Amino acid sequence: MSPRHHLLPGIALALLLASTGTRAAATDPSFLLTGTAENFGTYFPSYLANGYFSTMTSVRGTEGNRAYMVAFMDYKPGDIARPAAIPGWSEIDYNPGGGWLNSTRLGANIFTGYKQTLDMHDGTLSTRYRFEYANKATDVEVTTFVSQASPHLAATRLTITPQFDGSVQLTFPIRLWSEHQPRFPIASMSGDEMIAAVIASGQTLDNKPVPTPDRAAVWYPGYTRVAASDGDAKELTLWLDGQAEHGLTMAEAAAIGLPPGLVVEDAKLEKSLYKLSLNLVVKVQKGKTYTFTKYIAASRQDWGGKASDDVALATAARRKGFDRLLAEHRAAWHGLWKSDIVVDGDPQVQRAVHSDLYYLLSNSTVDTAWPMGACALTPGYAGHAFWDSDSWVFPALLLLHPERAKPIVMFRARTMQPARERAKQYGVKGTMYPWEADPETGVDYTPHFAYGVFREIHVNADIAIAQWQYYLASGDDAWLKQRGWPVIRGIAQFWASRVTYDKGHDRYEIEHVTSPDEAYDDVPNDSFTNAAARKALRIAVKAAAKVGAKADPQWSVIADKMYIPFDEKAQRHLDFDASVPHDKITWMGSSLAWLMYPNLDLPMSPQVRRNDFAFQLHELKVHGDDPNEMMMVMLAVGAAELGDGKTAGEWIQRNLVGFLKPPFNVRTETVANNAGYILATSAGFVQSFVYGLSGLRIEDDGLAEAYAPVLPPGWKSLTLKNITFRGRHYDITIDRGADGKAKLTRTAI
Repeated sequence: MSPRHHLLPGIALALLLASTGTRAAATDPSFLLTGTAENFGTYFPSYLANGYFSTMTSVRGTEGNRAYMVAFMDYKPGDIARPAAIPGWSEIDYNPGGGWLNSTRLGANIFTGYKQTLDMHDGTLSTRYRFEYANKATDVEVTTFVSQASPHLAATRLTITPQFDGSVQLTFPIRLWSEHQPRFPIASMSGDEMIAAVIASGQTLDNKPVPTPDRAAVWYPGYTRVAASDGDAKELTLWLDGQAEHGLTMAEAAAIGLPPGLVVEDAKLEKSLYKLSLNLVVKVQKGKTYTFTKYIAASRQDWGGKASDDVALATAARRKGFDRLLAEHRAAWHGLWKSDIVVDGDPQVQRAVHSDLYYLLSNSTVDTAWPMGACALTPGYAGHAFWDSDSWVFPALLLLHPERAKPIVMFRARTMQPARERAKQYGVKGTMYPWEADPETGVDYTPHFAYGVFREIHVNADIAIAQWQYYLASGDDAWLKQRGWPVIRGIAQFWASRVTYDKGHDRYEIEHVTSPDEAYDDVPNDSFTNAAARKALRIAVKAAAKVGAKADPQWSVIADKMYIPFDEKAQRHLDFDASVPHDKITWMGSSLAWLMYPNLDLPMSPQVRRNDFAFQLHELKVHGDDPNEMMMVMLAVGAAELGDGKTAGEWIQRNLVGFLKPPFNVRTETVANNAGYILATSAGFVQSFVYGLSGLRIEDDGLAEAYAPVLPPGWKSLTLKNITFRGRHYDITIDRGADGKAKLTRTAI
């Protein structure tokens, strides 16, 4: 190889580093979320993830943290399927002689100058402080990322600058978690039995002070059993093969990078029941900086190989080096941020939009058929796929990142067989998708205590609507015929067999339904369900025509005669049949706002729309308690549809208060509880911009301006950057014309 060719990799790396902007100072502040020592007592962990695997964050940046892998589930008999925590990979510990860093109590006088920053533009977590303990001080910097460019890889880098001479200890563990205790037979426990069991274990399901999670007693992680593990102290590698309880196999490996010229006094491999580690004793000099890097490779059955393959990946990553891996990772994130939502006029809202997009992107994949678990790559809501995946996350991604929305609809195509079997179980035809689907198999794993939600059947309409939206946005006829149409057809067959005909009123009804306002369990003619079912049936007729299939004539008959409860005197919709009192205290107060939900958007007159919205607000006050964020974020959409930019802006502001837990804007289910990481709430906030303020709708004839756009007072503009629709790319800007009114402009790019 000539000298010229030898230089090319270095030149390429320099150009890559320059193009990705390695200086944090160059990053737009709206992409930066920072914690200080003031957050020590209320630190609500975030996570780093690339859609395939993750690690939770921690205050020091070096602790052992739970980690999870996409659709990697524990199937312990008697329990529901739940995400199996994979061995914790991000930990590095350091002992300057007076005590281990990760065991020393948190205090502003011990961790001085503390600052931890989640850079959402780069997808990195950086932590720095001076560790002052036992009369020794060390400057510490930690940087961790889960690669967006190489999905099997992650790395964490510890840089220390000791203010003394001497020997120090470092350990690079992989944590082998024990099985969570107690484990409850949630597959068979009633609600009362579960509450009693939780209390008997010394826990509660009550709201907790930040940052304690509310539902850890029942949303505990599943177990990964390590089948084989080993390491090589000379090669500085660790590896393991494992298996989720009664589930899939997985593997993990680590390769440790040491600073050049380091004097290693001792290097040992530690193997115990709960830890696999490389332990070093090294000599350091005062004022000299030392950098240690832990390169990780992870895989699971049907995604990657075994431990030997991961060792090869981790050691190859070590040869490539941290800086180059980080540059590639940053470049991948920067590519994602070419599609963005830009708010000119409210920095706080802009930061919230970016954090919500960051969490959606961190959990999405490309060219797969995996859904989005309700609480991302965490054990929240047991990792199951709800309507959240189809009706909340999918529309939020569809125009900004269609390639990352597609796996959600592909999951429903992949799991049609379990849905067919479930339909037979309940005596209906076609496909009946479960309320809580296992993200790997699609099988129903709704907890027994929530058994009644088998009646929350609107999920089947939500799925059909998402399938049609993907087709409309992509224009992919081949996909519709091969994947989308079979799903849509099976769901139409379900609805045709699930409705009943009321001869006296000449209408079709749907009885024994759980409303989206779930306290109303087993009601007739829930308006949201009936409206969604009607839309799904009409979609099936249109899809049949597109693929050259024959639609069942009954689908149109049922749709045309579907009963949507309505109060003629009040000129508004009812939540459900008037025979059921609307008097319960719930998280939502009412579900009428969801009739205005963008992917349903039930046609109604402007006056009815105003009346529905007014009733929703009234009921939220008189029958609402600790409102659910999924409801709250949609009120901005409802206000925008009414042309009320001021009220829409007020609801956007309201959704910044209490729901975003510091320091990393983790959204929680309600203000008072700490059920966090719910992607539907982040996606709902995003939808309030993409479909709410813009007035845009995905319709049969294109991306339509269904409503006039609005802007909250004080905002200069809103830009939806790099929107993709039917293969074309646009910037869509809402700003004010000379008359002060909001106007929408599309610019092809």
